[in-house]
Amino acid sequence: VLIDGRTGERFDQDVTVGYIYMMKLSHLVDDKIHARSIGPYSLITQQPLGGKAQFGGQRFGEMEVWALEAYGAANILQEILTVKSDDVYGRAKLYECIVKGDNLPEPNVPESFNVLVRELMGLGLDIKIE
Repeated sequence: VLIDGRTGERFDQDVTVGYIYMMKLSHLVDDKIHARSIGPYSLITQQPLGGKAQFGGQRFGEMEVWALEAYGAANILQEILTVKSDDVYGRAKLYECIVKGDNLPEPNVPESFNVLVRELMGLGLDIKIE
């Protein structure tokens, strides 16, 4: 018999009662913390891998892009989406310019755009980039 704690009345229906197992979630900072300076890149898109287990980078999603755009941080956004991501030639050239003390190069076309173009060509579209 189960009694309602608020009113003191008995419940009319049968109630199943059993053991309750509770476990603590272990979301601790020491387990979550992760940083990356250099690391592996995807062979297809040339973008940094994701996740701590693969020593990947932090994903910069669409909402984060729109937030930086709203703040007017176009130069930071361009850097994050090209040389810090999948602009292979620009990444190598950037390191070279930093070492030599030269001016930074203009970013190139991201590799993800080239992957998109090749996928569209695979569908039979004749695409020319000018």
